[in-house]
Amino acid sequence: MMELAAWGQPTGQGRVQLGELGPAFVLSAAIAPEREVRQKSAGLRTHTLVGFGAALIVLVSKYGFSDVRGSHVVLDPSRMAAQIVSGICFIGGGLIFVRQDAVRGLTTAAVVWLTAAVGMAAGAGLPVLAPVVTAGHLLAVLCFAPPAVRIPGSTRAPSRLRVDYVTGRGTCGRC
Repeated sequence: MMELAAWGQPTGQGRVQLGELGPAFVLSAAIAPEREVRQKSAGLRTHTLVGFGAALIVLVSKYGFSDVRGSHVVLDPSRMAAQIVSGICFIGGGLIFVRQDAVRGLTTAAVVWLTAAVGMAAGAGLPVLAPVVTAGHLLAVLCFAPPAVRIPGSTRAPSRLRVDYVTGRGTCGRC
């Protein structure tokens, strides 16, 4: 028999769960502005929906099967989390583009993956880990970019090209 909350709804749909969905929404939305400002393919809406949806899926795995539990049924909520990771990897793969020798979208795909993890943590009732990882994301994307430019051979390092041209010669002979 399914337990009912005081207000007649099945358990798993109360203040605790709403309290876990709220941080997932807010923290997922907090991750996105950096991607939005840089005009990346996955922005505010995508990141918010991925994290919020991941939190709901974790809550469903925690509470959604209480009516089938019994002495003969064993549930493993971690299986749902594993499926979220697989699905997000599929979405992330769609964000990565390879054109000639340039790979684009790798960081955006990683951020979408991290946003799902933040949503999963919030949905799992880990209110310390979700904001710590959100802060870690902001540290990595905002503070690591300037030092990365100074790493020799970095793709973000500015490069110089010197062009010497003799007037009247070459393809612009009449320029």
